Amino acid sequence: MSRSYDVLALGRSSIDLYANEIGAPFTEIKSFAAYVGGCPTNISVGTRRLGLRTAILNPLGEDLVGDFVLSFLEREGVDVRFSRRKPGRRTSAFLLGIQPPDRFPLVPYRDNCADLELTIDDVLTAPVADSHTLLITGTGLSRQPSRDATLFAAERAKAHGTKVILDLDFRSELWADVRTFGVTIRAALPLVDVVIGTSDEVKSALLKDGVKSIAVNTQASSVSGDKGAAEEIKNALDAGPEALVMKRGGETTIVYVSGGETLDARIFPVEVYNVLGAGDAFASGFLYGYLKGWDWHKSARMGNACGAIVVTRHGCANFMPYEHEVLTFIEERGGF
Repeated sequence: MSRSYDVLALGRSSIDLYANEIGAPFTEIKSFAAYVGGCPTNISVGTRRLGLRTAILNPLGEDLVGDFVLSFLEREGVDVRFSRRKPGRRTSAFLLGIQPPDRFPLVPYRDNCADLELTIDDVLTAPVADSHTLLITGTGLSRQPSRDATLFAAERAKAHGTKVILDLDFRSELWADVRTFGVTIRAALPLVDVVIGTSDEVKSALLKDGVKSIAVNTQASSVSGDKGAAEEIKNALDAGPEALVMKRGGETTIVYVSGGETLDARIFPVEVYNVLGAGDAFASGFLYGYLKGWDWHKSARMGNACGAIVVTRHGCANFMPYEHEVLTFIEERGGF
């Protein structure tokens, strides 16, 4: 079926202020570089740079930060006609430190943030039925009215044959009560076709006591015994998704497929500069392969390559790789 968009991303946008002093403790940072961020926003830019037709429904404040975000997205070629400005609300901001190899402190400023004011009326203006995939995130499910609007969008997508991709995108500080994260995600699974998350995110979403091991920063972590949660993963896939993709940092990416198949996709070793944004780059590459009809392993390898490139760079959306760049990167390292 011919559709206008390959990807419709739903959810938050922000201004991300990255420390220029690499390795400095947060208290000793002297300056920041301003970029655009937010999981669905990063993925919208990542997929667009890979050549996919991408639109975004991102609630923004009526403020200069919202202008900053839209200006960047327009230059990138992401369709922003469905963006919504929220009077009285603010576009959120994040301050980020970079202390390689494993410390990347993040401070969110999201009081009165615009993106959680996503409404069902906003969704009704968006081209859900005219998109091949709808990308939703765990953060979009963290508060009302965004939670109901996100679920409504997923329902519309399922009704129109649009594939629903859920990036778990878990940050404990964005949930009023972290114990509701797993409950909410498990309730949403019947509406989802593919789940993407880190080891810790998957554990926190699927295990009934997963909240006990929730980490504030999940991007770089890995949980021992990933394959020991087989029953919970099987239950999750039985609920509806065709696959669950588990990112494991410096280890292989595992794709659990409905029906019982498990695939390991090797990573591309690189020197880590900044892990923030790597997961969104992975999702962009994975979606590229998924929409091209590639198999699970090849799609995951494409995601791994995009993530490997971004961990060598300073920020997120502004540093997403282009199609030719990723394909060359993979070819130079032995191919898929």
